[in-house]
Amino acid sequence: MAQVFQSAKEAIFDLKDGASIMAGGFGICGAVEELIDAVRETGVTDLTVISNGAGMENWFLGKWFSNRQVRKMICSRIGSNKELERQYLAREIEVDFVPQGTFAERIRAAGVGIGGFYTKTGAGTVMAERKETKEIDGETYLLESPLHADFAFVKAWRGDTAGNLIYRMTAQNFNHVMAMAGQTTIAEVEELVPEGELDPNQIHTPGIFVQRIFQGSKFEKKIELLTVREKEG
Repeated sequence: MAQVFQSAKEAIFDLKDGASIMAGGFGICGAVEELIDAVRETGVTDLTVISNGAGMENWFLGKWFSNRQVRKMICSRIGSNKELERQYLAREIEVDFVPQGTFAERIRAAGVGIGGFYTKTGAGTVMAERKETKEIDGETYLLESPLHADFAFVKAWRGDTAGNLIYRMTAQNFNHVMAMAGQTTIAEVEELVPEGELDPNQIHTPGIFVQRIFQGSKFEKKIELLTVREKEG
């Protein structure tokens, strides 16, 4: 059963320098908010961060980069985070780019206990350097390893005191697989209800994967990149 905490700050009591953290979200959809601020306030450094994107400057993971808390970023894209781009080009931070499908499957593999898998993605490119290859049906495949983390930060719409989680629409994105792959999974939920109140058929992440949970109070819905059509006429 998950342990219920009163705040994000209390939930990360054992976070230390050099930790690895997975953070769910696609862009900033389904991204934690209070956990980001809590980590920033601790001042921990040398973090390895695993997230599909890097968020925005001064929002989501951008707060950690501007505070110089991250040593390595493992992601599919930098997105609109100019500070991470600057640090990467200045060689102040290490960035490991992983194709999005491979990224998702590496995390899932960690969560379900798969020691590795073969994929054609990246074969014959620089992505294949220093990786084991295998010929399958006349085609070259790369061996990819699972992605684990000390902590997984996930954002859910509703959760119960046993740690069961429901995500809302596309906010499920990487949250579900990351919840399975973290050594310690911390869920930040918009609504926390007593155990047994959630419909079992609607649960996306069973409580067995969640070690800590708290109800947040900060729900600012931002848009990473707003594109609108010019008014005709």
